[in-house]
Amino acid sequence: MSDVRVRFAPSPTGYLHIGGARTALFNWLWARKVGGKFILRIEDTDRGRNTAESVQAIFDSMKWLGLDWDEGPGIGGPNGPYFQTERLALYHAHAEQLIASGHAYRCFCTKEELGAARAAHEATGAKHSFRYPGTCSRRTAQPDLPYVVRFRAPTSGTTGWDDLVKGRIDVPNDAQQDFILLRNDGVPLYNFGAVVDDVTMNINLVARGDDHVVNTPPQILIYEALGYPVPSLAHLPMILAPNGEKLSKRHAAVSALEYAELGYLPDAVLNYLARLGWSHGDQEIFSRAELIEHFGWDHCGHTAGKYDAKKFLYVQTEHLRALDDATLAEHALPFLEKRGLVVAADEPRLAAAVGTVKARAATFVDVADMVDFYFREPPVFDPKAKEKFLVPANAARLEALATLVEGTAPFDHATLEAKITAWLAAEGLQIKDIAQAARVALTGRAQSPGLFEVMQVLGEERTVARLRRGHELAQGA
Repeated sequence: MSDVRVRFAPSPTGYLHIGGARTALFNWLWARKVGGKFILRIEDTDRGRNTAESVQAIFDSMKWLGLDWDEGPGIGGPNGPYFQTERLALYHAHAEQLIASGHAYRCFCTKEELGAARAAHEATGAKHSFRYPGTCSRRTAQPDLPYVVRFRAPTSGTTGWDDLVKGRIDVPNDAQQDFILLRNDGVPLYNFGAVVDDVTMNINLVARGDDHVVNTPPQILIYEALGYPVPSLAHLPMILAPNGEKLSKRHAAVSALEYAELGYLPDAVLNYLARLGWSHGDQEIFSRAELIEHFGWDHCGHTAGKYDAKKFLYVQTEHLRALDDATLAEHALPFLEKRGLVVAADEPRLAAAVGTVKARAATFVDVADMVDFYFREPPVFDPKAKEKFLVPANAARLEALATLVEGTAPFDHATLEAKITAWLAAEGLQIKDIAQAARVALTGRAQSPGLFEVMQVLGEERTVARLRRGHELAQGA
């Protein structure tokens, strides 16, 4: 068992974005590959935006994706609690430790004082942005006033690390200011809370989006000031929209759970997300087991990946078609229910029905739509198809076909094809003379799986009944 401990620490301010899901995935893959631990914690200190619904959405998304955690909410563990708002005393204790060692200090500056200092800075026309001038770092008096705790940042030298994805990164310390660790209400800012949580949960590899590169130097300074080793760090390339902008709802579905509603497989979503920031040769389609086997930080990309809806759908299609018919039928059931069709899980026609459409479907929504006619009585007729093919000229042939197939045994593809082919030859007809009218009578649609496949799945009773109803509709057209 490896001593690797990684974490995913989302903020519950909305749905789980697919970018966050990919971060969770890469951490999960590494933990599963090396036999380490994957920890989930919730960074819920943004009290104005956090909601219980968002917390639940994170849990639901992670569970749907199959990214199970070894420690965290609902499971527990030796390093809890796993919600930041339940860990405030821990942050306070570490802040006091930094104050005692001289690495931090209490800042009593008011908003008005800081506003005046910022205005004075801007009036000078300086090109660099305002930085806190360290007013309280030299204060010896401790007035009975509200305060924040600030880190005493170095002003010379550099802070750097060897990134597992991006390589060596060094940042001049003169780019830092005395940043805030704790607000005056005792709630930590992100950098301080993340470090305290990571050291107390024994996290030794931090992998996150490369938008966090800017947070890494101050976090390293905090680690060093507290006397803790800095974990290994990996910053993952962002997922961008096709035009290079930040990915948002106007470009694509960006909530992980939206893909569940769209009829995607969890493994297909993970496959596509993995390939947006990592590669293994030219292989595009991966099972979950293959992702775990081949994943490594050395093959993560250095540049942002661009979301491609068509490629995503291709990956989903490949995963769907790899399912056996019984498994595909099981996945399709909830989508049939959404269409108002109650089909028993042990309905013998279900697996056979999905088998007839699997080659043309991309999602479970497609599957449910394509097999709808098998289970809906009567099928929903496409008005244009009905008007074109259920006409008086085809009425007699539909009745003749119904009489022909009635009593056929066995009622299967091969027997039906042979019997109907012989009948057509005897009548001097071709399959095209009856196929479309029969197809519309049986399915309500101008396009469907093969005629003999449809008959076999429907069975003798339904096939005969639908052909005769087609005859009646054609007569009355």
